[in-house]
Amino acid sequence: MPSLNVPQSQFLELPHKFKAFVAGFGSGKTWVGCAGLCRHAWEFPRINAGYFAPTYGQIRDIFFPTIEEVAADWGLHAKVNASNKEVHLYAGRQYRGTIICRSMDKPGEIVGFKIGKGLIDELDVMRRDKAQIAWRKIIARMRQVSPGLLNGIDVTTTPEGFKFVYEQFVKAVRDKPELATLYGLVQASTYQNGKNLPDDYIPSLRASYPPQLIKAYLRGQFVNLTSGAVYPDFDRVKNHAPTVAIPGEPLLIGMDFNVTKMAAAVHVLRDGWPHAVQEFTGVRDTPEMARLLNGRFKGAGHPMTVYPDASGQNTSSKSASVSDLSILQQAGFTIRANSTNPAVKDRLNAVNALILNDKAERRYRVNTDACPVLTEALEQQVYDQNGEPDKTAGLDHITDAAGYPLAFRWPVAKPVTTHSRNLPHMGR
Repeated sequence: MPSLNVPQSQFLELPHKFKAFVAGFGSGKTWVGCAGLCRHAWEFPRINAGYFAPTYGQIRDIFFPTIEEVAADWGLHAKVNASNKEVHLYAGRQYRGTIICRSMDKPGEIVGFKIGKGLIDELDVMRRDKAQIAWRKIIARMRQVSPGLLNGIDVTTTPEGFKFVYEQFVKAVRDKPELATLYGLVQASTYQNGKNLPDDYIPSLRASYPPQLIKAYLRGQFVNLTSGAVYPDFDRVKNHAPTVAIPGEPLLIGMDFNVTKMAAAVHVLRDGWPHAVQEFTGVRDTPEMARLLNGRFKGAGHPMTVYPDASGQNTSSKSASVSDLSILQQAGFTIRANSTNPAVKDRLNAVNALILNDKAERRYRVNTDACPVLTEALEQQVYDQNGEPDKTAGLDHITDAAGYPLAFRWPVAKPVTTHSRNLPHMGR
């Protein structure tokens, strides 16, 4: 009987054409990937498979020895032909199939052969754009035909932030639910493979890595591994609350103005603290945003107060004489805004203080199911090389929107000294 832990067994039983095993160090990723190749050899003899790694060194140092061990575990013998970058599998003297090995650091070389099953190892080690090229090249190799053969690809990887595997197996499936029948995902922690590891393996990892890396490299979670996260303490589990708006209760709506990219984050109060309960993103313009908000909430009797981007007081592109704020007021919204936006640093400090303060209190909650874009933006936005929140990834619109009511209602108090008492408050 093959040696598998619980998440490994769950992974092999996934019925999807494309499936990913995302897990921490020492969790048995390459092992379960090789197990899938061995099962393929038993079920579809003489139908070749492929193994793809970021570098040839990984093929030589990790895959070749692992496939030999796993093959023996499955009652097979692996004959490695390193010069041809192939592994031949036998049951006794009976040939079962060949695994063709290729490095993904040169995607142009993934040509000239066809296979019925593929294993991609440590895909997220690669840059997102290069991983995408390799993925497309490998899919093009999946051309062998046999009765009952699915022509599937297994991906085994450590989560390296929000990169290709997250985009393909989580975000794309969330955005297009019909893909759920095509893409399957199992996430596993190193703890679940503990019996196969030295006693000091996990303690040594915990002693060597900060908490953010432990989430990825020990618990197999997708987290922001880029230095300089704008919201470093946001946690989609710890800051989650399944809050929904109760008919008739007041709504605090943060709004950011960008043509075709307008965003709004809708909040309610629970025990005096803000909970994000709804989001609107990618909205065309202010009249359309007003229509959406009224259509969603006006019938339930919600008083709606908008805390907008202060630039909305300028003349709007909708009319030569009508501003965004005037459009919202005419649509029945109450407006709360200062003459200028708060300094970016002040806004971020206010949001981060609500996410987690020095007393370990998490006062800002997000319904992560109802606000998936806000959740991802709070997890992923980083500072650019100039020390400003990065705007190139499109994550800033919804976080800016959410931040306006938080900074307006719960600004971070600044210490007052005898030297600054009579100075004007900057950034408000």
